[in-house]
Amino acid sequence: MRQRRTPRDSAPDHTPHRTTHPTGSHTAPHPTTDTARAAPHHAARHHAAPHGTTQHRTRNTRNGGHIMKIGIIGAGHIGGNLTRRLTALGHDVSVANSRGPHTLGDLAEETGATPVPVADAARGAEVVVITIPVKAVPDLPSGLLDGAAPGVAVIDTGNYYPRERDGRIDAIEDGLTESRWTEQQIGHPVIKAFNGIYAHNIIDAARPQGASGRFALPVAGDDEAAKRVVRELIDEIGFDTVDAGGIDDSWRQQPDTPVYGLSADADGIAKALAAAPRERPAAFRA
Repeated sequence: MRQRRTPRDSAPDHTPHRTTHPTGSHTAPHPTTDTARAAPHHAARHHAAPHGTTQHRTRNTRNGGHIMKIGIIGAGHIGGNLTRRLTALGHDVSVANSRGPHTLGDLAEETGATPVPVADAARGAEVVVITIPVKAVPDLPSGLLDGAAPGVAVIDTGNYYPRERDGRIDAIEDGLTESRWTEQQIGHPVIKAFNGIYAHNIIDAARPQGASGRFALPVAGDDEAAKRVVRELIDEIGFDTVDAGGIDDSWRQQPDTPVYGLSADADGIAKALAAAPRERPAAFRA
């Protein structure tokens, strides 16, 4: 099952954006590896939450009812909807943005999440989600992850938009993948996920494991243990996953690739990853 639309940048912190028409052609970002291989298809198979959300926390059923401590940095459309979905599943969520916790009262009241300063968002967290503009990543507090749980999995949802928002970043222009650059800024491995999904689909398109028409998301990263945690969490949120390789392979899911903005099952996502051309489109270069 496939649905092809074009994500739009409607969130202050992060939502996929494209300059091409929804029916236009698709080209891929510049690669950083020499191997043009298809990403393997490994759909996650774990217990997932049913479609829909509830207000405030209820005990979830993942891993026998384990409640994870999760920190979300960025409260735009992606960060906001991840906060909604993860608290509805029963997780202990702290959320932060660049404007301070006093601006997050409505989201906290709606979801039961705890608003915190950015410097405290990762404290004790087993998973940290960084969902802010790429240009803002170097401004994250030094030692952000020092107080996180051992083996913390860090999810990077970012996309590099040099013309519309981020300005020129030389290393990315020279071929470094966006998430590798983010790793270098924060000094910690990341897992690239949620960078090509419409924010509303986090809520509206979530489906139980095994449901007909369940969509899948690509997930890339070098830390296999962290990747496994992220894939299990995405499965619980309501999506299958496809292993998109390591961070040096994550150009396959950057803006304007076939998988970017694609709503499809695991087979469709794997085929789109394999079809990604190697040249970064002019529209996504400075």
